[in-house]
Amino acid sequence: MRQEAAEREQVNDAAEPFRRCALTRATRRKDELLRFVLGPDGTVVPDLKEKLPGRGVWLTAARDSVAEAVKRKVFGRSLKAEAKAPEGLADRIDRLLADAALGALGLTNKAGEVVFGAARVEEAIGKGRVLALIHASEAADDGRRKLDGKFRGMGAEMLVPAVRIFTTDELGLASGRTNVIHAALIQGGAALKFLAAASRLERYRKGSVAFATRNRSETDKE
Repeated sequence: MRQEAAEREQVNDAAEPFRRCALTRATRRKDELLRFVLGPDGTVVPDLKEKLPGRGVWLTAARDSVAEAVKRKVFGRSLKAEAKAPEGLADRIDRLLADAALGALGLTNKAGEVVFGAARVEEAIGKGRVLALIHASEAADDGRRKLDGKFRGMGAEMLVPAVRIFTTDELGLASGRTNVIHAALIQGGAALKFLAAASRLERYRKGSVAFATRNRSETDKE
């Protein structure tokens, strides 16, 4: 019976685009949430790909939400079972999200949908091929402003903010290059997947306030 119930829940999870945060009780789109399940030993396991079996708990995908859920023992209450949240769960999720985004960048590179280096970025901007810019977190302000200005000068409204959450070393490991300071995403499916993963990580690090601001902005547009 338990297995049948778990299977029914997984079907519902796949079909339903909205879920409720177990901490705040707010209903959000699934891409704004993180799913957790219990491992065989009763340990709370993050299910970023939403594929693990068992009953799931959903939380707003924000560092402070995860930390607060651990503090308030939300997992055990929601699952109606003894649930052990591992130490440093919020930090572990940060690393998992970062690894997922950097892995997506590696695939974007293999797909030929990203160029590296200020000169090649400028060339891509001039050709009108750029979807979004990437700057290493250590990038100098003048270099960043120069490329951002050129991008806007091509008539781009920069609806997608430049990605600035990764270090030079992280970008280098993902791309197999050295000293990566500036890059540009070229329009394509792989680039869009990387942007989605990077945005998810950035919102997670900013905390639940990022979702409140986003929801207010969407309401204002209606």
